[in-house]
Amino acid sequence: MRILEMDCPTEEALIRKKLRGMTEVSEMQFNLMQRVLTVVHRPDGLQAVIKALATIGFTPQLDEEAVAISRAPAQVKNSWWPLAIAGCAALGAEAADLLGASVWVVAGLALVAVACSGAGTYKKGWVAIKNLNLNINALMSIAVTGALALGQWPEAAMVMVLFTISELIEAKSLDRARNAIEGLMRLAPETATVKQADGSWLDVEAARVGLGAIVRVRPGERIALDGAVIEGRSTVNQAPITGESMPVDKGPGDNVFAGTINESGSFEFQVTVAANNSTLARIIHAVEEAQGAKAPTQRFVDQFAKVYTPIVFLIALVVAIIPPLLFAGAWFSWVYKALVLLVIACPCALVISTPVSIVSGLATAARKGILVKGGTFLEQGRKLRWLALDKTGTITHGKPVQVAFELHATDFESMFVRSVAASLSSRSDHPVSNAITQAADADSVARLSVDEFEAIPGRGIAGRVNSHQYSLGNHRLVEELGHGSPELEARLESYERDGKTVVMLADNKRVLGLFVVADTVKESSREAISELHALGVRTAMLTGDNAHTAAAIAREVGIDRAEGDQLPEDKLRVVESLSRDRAMVGMVGDGINDAPALARADIGFAMGAMGTDTAIETADIALMDDDLRKIPVFIRLSKATHTILVQNITLALGIKAIFLALTIGGLGTMWMAVFADVGASLLVVANGLRLLRK
Repeated sequence: MRILEMDCPTEEALIRKKLRGMTEVSEMQFNLMQRVLTVVHRPDGLQAVIKALATIGFTPQLDEEAVAISRAPAQVKNSWWPLAIAGCAALGAEAADLLGASVWVVAGLALVAVACSGAGTYKKGWVAIKNLNLNINALMSIAVTGALALGQWPEAAMVMVLFTISELIEAKSLDRARNAIEGLMRLAPETATVKQADGSWLDVEAARVGLGAIVRVRPGERIALDGAVIEGRSTVNQAPITGESMPVDKGPGDNVFAGTINESGSFEFQVTVAANNSTLARIIHAVEEAQGAKAPTQRFVDQFAKVYTPIVFLIALVVAIIPPLLFAGAWFSWVYKALVLLVIACPCALVISTPVSIVSGLATAARKGILVKGGTFLEQGRKLRWLALDKTGTITHGKPVQVAFELHATDFESMFVRSVAASLSSRSDHPVSNAITQAADADSVARLSVDEFEAIPGRGIAGRVNSHQYSLGNHRLVEELGHGSPELEARLESYERDGKTVVMLADNKRVLGLFVVADTVKESSREAISELHALGVRTAMLTGDNAHTAAAIAREVGIDRAEGDQLPEDKLRVVESLSRDRAMVGMVGDGINDAPALARADIGFAMGAMGTDTAIETADIALMDDDLRKIPVFIRLSKATHTILVQNITLALGIKAIFLALTIGGLGTMWMAVFADVGASLLVVANGLRLLRK
């Protein structure tokens, strides 16, 4: 349920206290940034929950279609005219007091100001006091009432007006953090142009478009749903999902995603996923769930705040009672100091300092194509000391290419040897065969007719070309044919040391040519490894390839440690060994073969998660494309988030401590206390929002 009045830990504490003892309720989850409360309750207990919330002043809105993908901004509409009247009345009371007007005039203006600006505060404060909850509304209500009782009319009025203004400004500031997530929701258009049964096109609400529907996208339009292109070609800007601004070519068979932008041509695609389950919708849902999960710092701050407020309240009681009773102090002076302390007792700035920073960090990460599954991982990222990486598709492109050809039988023509090899490889769908075929096609090598083609499992392929038998295969196949030689073995060993795979073409007598195939390293991988080292993170590559290949790739990229011939259980053991000295270990993989190691690592990164349900749902952090450079970006964001968290907590506690000392020393006023509370709250919110600009 969405509760528009709930946007501060003050309200969360009140709701928790009210619902905790209800037999109908078994679990509660709060997302203050989205003003969403999730309650697990008995089937017949919903009305009891709603009534309980009503008794403490909350009006929940039920949303059966899942609040997580709601487009409606969760903002409270406030009327400004009562506050304007209150402000004028408070200024009038101040002026009248300075000019020596009748106390009745001053009191009348002050009461008008308090009534117009403080009705909501008093209502919430009374509910809190009834429920024995010392929140800011209760403390402010007591403080202002006490000031009125002491005859401090202008000060009571101005304090209430300033407090109300500060609450509005704080709410607006927090809305900026909320809007960062709501901005994701608005990426996908609300309607799509759908083909009808009679061949016409009609704009239909995206949520109502069924699976299998044909959607047309014109140049410049945002794509409304996930699907596969069936007609037309274009380039699509996938930056809203991946954070990568380079447009991607799309043609028949290629997947497109909701929220991305069609840049050039027009095309049609078939819808493959419902609107509420699109990649974008799952990202939004994951980010909102991450908001609701409290980070360690936030849990610590919340626990501290629970102790802080009662302690300061008790100090205020002692200040109000003990000096006048035991030391003949002036009641007026010491009660006034106690009222100032009540305002200082509010922990709002402290408790709000953490969530606004975490949410801003999560939103910034999502905008960069990094889906972080909770504040815990955002905080832990800065502590990473080891990063284990799968090779294929992570460090390399994952697609073998032919990088060299070497003629071994010098009495044959190179083009003929390549032509025979391409003729055989074109009949196979093995990735290495595809690499040889593609290289031949790129050089316009002719194909020849193949008879009696056969695949030889674990070795290669064979067939007759121009009535001669040829074999195309690996080292084992050549040895079985009896075509090995010391010279050939030396060449093969040389290539293998460099991490390359060699496929040989042979006839019945000898090897004719060597086709050197390799999985090429991404340029972005070199940059990423260099950045990781600069951040103090050491790297280990884990691959199922042989040790020679592993070492060669590691040397090329600059990786610290390479482990070859790794099965899933071997990768798990390596990750465990890296963790032995209590170092924080991350693991980057595809989420399937690397599942045990990903689960064991402190932080599991899934690469290329766009359109992959499993990666988005199971990884701690999902990188929406396969660019390894996003991990250094994440670590830097984690460091920045931690810095701002420390700054915010220091600011909140430091300002409170200064004004606490000033008040006990007789220098503090209620005005100063309100400015301290308001100023601290606004400072920590503004500081936390700086993460949105990272």
